[in-house]
Amino acid sequence: MAFGLPDSWVWDFWLLDDGTQYHLFFLYASRALKDPDARHHRASVGHAVSADLVTWERVADALVRSDPPAFDDCATWTGSVVRHPDGRWFMFYTGSTLVPPSANIQSIGYATSVDLLTWDKAPGPVLTADSRWYEKLSDSLWHDEAFRDPWVFPDPDGNGWHMLITARANHGPADDRGVVGHAWSPDLEHWELREPLSEPGQGFGQLEVFQTAVVDGRPVLVFNCLAKDASTARRATGTTGGVWVLPTPSWPGPFDVASAQLLTDDRLYVGKFIDDRSSGETKFLAFVNHDGNGQFVGEITDPYLARWQGQTLSLTPTVGDSTQPGFGPVIATAQGAMPR
Repeated sequence: MAFGLPDSWVWDFWLLDDGTQYHLFFLYASRALKDPDARHHRASVGHAVSADLVTWERVADALVRSDPPAFDDCATWTGSVVRHPDGRWFMFYTGSTLVPPSANIQSIGYATSVDLLTWDKAPGPVLTADSRWYEKLSDSLWHDEAFRDPWVFPDPDGNGWHMLITARANHGPADDRGVVGHAWSPDLEHWELREPLSEPGQGFGQLEVFQTAVVDGRPVLVFNCLAKDASTARRATGTTGGVWVLPTPSWPGPFDVASAQLLTDDRLYVGKFIDDRSSGETKFLAFVNHDGNGQFVGEITDPYLARWQGQTLSLTPTVGDSTQPGFGPVIATAQGAMPR
């Protein structure tokens, strides 16, 4: 019963529990494009709801690209949703725009809603890459200006809000500049970009789609990186790509991403953890990147049960004995230092 659309590919997503329903916001693009790689320049943000994280009902789309010229006139990409103390919901998302001939510049905007169904974009962008700390397209070392995937969460001490951002440092080897970008806000509307929460040179060209989560009672940082986007040195160790997990003693960091462990191989991508209200257990979902033969799939798994067994984080399917036709269960492990 994995979530998929017959006429569209589905990939990056983010989850929200409003206390009554679970919400799934996801990127999708028509299969009529024929080439799965073309989906990135046609992405819209869809929306589905569920009572159990298994059976999903699609509802009205959340966001589509703006008319040009705009920071999001190519596509709307990955984000997150949080609730303001005044009751409004804020969706932070990536805006993508193209510059000739086809380079992609990313920046961050937000939209608000009172019911999670109808979203109104604020003027944007509210954050862009700043050359004081972050690589720009003009540096000509990467295929795009990476500044995307805003993950927003409240400060643990009640001091405003933090945002983690997929970004690249303005120094270091070209294939090893991936960092945890960082911004802070007092009110969700006004944002101050800050220096990264990790250093370049830790093995990744980019760290995609962050999540801070408490998994089976222990805090972790989640990010995603495929082998092709890892550094040459990391690839030389034989490491594959997929979903990465870093046990961490505190948020908002700093983070030693070099010690992150691979949780799944690259058959799954953009992993997300969420607490299951009915069972009290931590569940894990991801999108199916390929079928084992290299063919892109583009749908979202049923939930896995996530559980620590000593210093090993295990994932066990919860629906049947597999999550996709032809895709066997993944029993994955992430081993590393336990948070103190």
